[in-house]
Amino acid sequence: MPTRNSTDVVVIGAGVVGAACAYYAARSGRDVTVIDRGPVAGGTTGAGEGNLLVSDKEPGPELELALLSTRLWRELADALPPRIEYETKGGLVVASDAHGMTALREFAARQARSGVTAEEVPPDRLRDLEPHLAPGLAGGFHYPQDAQVQPALAAAHLLRAGGGRVRLRLGEEVTGFLTAPGGRVRGVRTRSGDLHAPHVVNAAGTWGGEVARLAGAYLPVLPRRGFVLVTEPLPRVVRRKVYAADYVADVASDSAALQTSAVVEGTPAGPVLIGASRERVGFDRTLSVAALRRLAAQAVRLFPVLATVRALRTYAGFRPYLPDHLPAIGPDPRAPGLLHACGHEGAGIGLAPATGLLVATMLDSGELPLDVKPFGPERFDESTASGKEPGHDA
Repeated sequence: MPTRNSTDVVVIGAGVVGAACAYYAARSGRDVTVIDRGPVAGGTTGAGEGNLLVSDKEPGPELELALLSTRLWRELADALPPRIEYETKGGLVVASDAHGMTALREFAARQARSGVTAEEVPPDRLRDLEPHLAPGLAGGFHYPQDAQVQPALAAAHLLRAGGGRVRLRLGEEVTGFLTAPGGRVRGVRTRSGDLHAPHVVNAAGTWGGEVARLAGAYLPVLPRRGFVLVTEPLPRVVRRKVYAADYVADVASDSAALQTSAVVEGTPAGPVLIGASRERVGFDRTLSVAALRRLAAQAVRLFPVLATVRALRTYAGFRPYLPDHLPAIGPDPRAPGLLHACGHEGAGIGLAPATGLLVATMLDSGELPLDVKPFGPERFDESTASGKEPGHDA
């Protein structure tokens, strides 16, 4: 019987991915303890925009994960309170010229073969969808499966929905792992004492690599910094999530340098959110005026009406980046008893339900809804690592 010092599953990390792992594990009948050195959604989740996207993903494993999550988010929207602000508002990807439109058309055709719905929008119909869009665009594609959620609220309500089977231990840092004589993970060590469990899930986000190291495993998770601009409250001048075609290339890029490609969206509360920048600078939270200026200029090019709107605040977050842009999901053979659920980069909020369901199914040795081999954590080998990322201090 679970006690303060024992449980069926320990989940390290109280962000939306950890919350989803806890929710689905609890739903399958397991008692779960979620440990985080900070508050619920205190890391990447709390700094996220809440994107639930299929529009930015190439056909392949991540898109399959996203499509599964799309279905699961719809189910969760019915099961969780409406305060999570789930909106099936769709996304609109636009091209500035004929070349960009051709690239979008080819991309959408490849996605369609994987089950994505994408509707071409000619130039003269763009303003039917977004009346305040800039004139002169070459067209775009509407993605009705794209959606939005308030990430911190979603994480909190997923944990609450686990009921009495989910227990939180916040403000506690995992300092090590408990292991059996054969090396199998048997729980975690914290400054408040040991917690015994036959399974531990690493959902520590940007700190997932450090948690793996504590267990004697290797996972090269690096932080990828991003900024978001938040405007003053407005009437709903932006109806959907709107971004230019080059955003897809930036998401897939391996560059450590600053990249910006504006993603503009309205919120139910009124402010417009403007992302997204990407750069690998370790855990440096220094405000980048250059990044913010570029985001603002790109947003105004898409929506000229924003030129006179005040930006009230900005915030930074760190995406948990893995070199092949795929998350690590599943058991780690180098540390039996440890499962990973991290490295989702900027897609963690969207991919959280599918990740949680996969982890819970693996714990039960059940039939998996998709091929998880591409997400196997053992694909990373420390002997082939090229060393520390410049500026990375973990």
